[in-house]
Amino acid sequence: MNSYKNWLSFFLATLALAAQSVLAHDPVFGLGSHTLFKGGVELHLGTHMDPSGVSSLSPEFSVKYGITSNWAVGASLSYDHKSGTQKASSLFSKYRFWRVDSFKEQESAALFTKIILKGERADHVSQRTGNDYLLGLSYGYEGRKWYRWAAIRHRLNSDTNSGLKRPGVWLVDLVGGIRFVPTGYHEPDWVWMLELNGEKTERINRPSGIRIGGQQWFLSPGLMWTHRNFAVKSGIQVSLFDDFHQDQNPDNYRLKVELEWHL
Repeated sequence: MNSYKNWLSFFLATLALAAQSVLAHDPVFGLGSHTLFKGGVELHLGTHMDPSGVSSLSPEFSVKYGITSNWAVGASLSYDHKSGTQKASSLFSKYRFWRVDSFKEQESAALFTKIILKGERADHVSQRTGNDYLLGLSYGYEGRKWYRWAAIRHRLNSDTNSGLKRPGVWLVDLVGGIRFVPTGYHEPDWVWMLELNGEKTERINRPSGIRIGGQQWFLSPGLMWTHRNFAVKSGIQVSLFDDFHQDQNPDNYRLKVELEWHL
């Protein structure tokens, strides 16, 4: 009888985790290992702002589709709020190659790839660039109370059409999360997160004599609220340290808000 009760408890907990996994989400600023269910669609609307104010708002819309439960692909568009013009478009894919389910918890790892078409006008470069590429590896753990994520990514930036070099960037994310009050599927759910985000930019000397590159680290508190198949995520990145050259003007903070809807 006890064996039957143990198997029943395990079965019910697995169902609860499966329902939770359908609504599992990535961190606010970092990269997670979550993928959609097969045939699932995710609609995503987000925006971020840096210290330059409202003029820096960059709205972004993306759509993601689950080819299988372990492989999702998508596309995104971002816009410049000040000019109202398209800033960048991209295609991306995430493949979860490892997953382990156990009692009330799940661990997984995924490979992430992204192509940023025609590049972004970044690093104060106004000239058109070619495609940029992003490759990343992520790990995630989710339980009824605790979460943790870790990821490393590399962005390979193309040179401009005039031959001006744009440095590559390494991105590192370490994230912890907690659900103080475990809830059911039909109840609103809150997960509090704290991220450590690092950005290491290749050091180069521009022909004009300007030196760029260096590293910067952010401490980033965030909050994720979900209700059934809808989620709201928000967070702020606060700069802890940077060693950029005095010619550069790194961000002291960044704000981000995202809405997600799973269909």
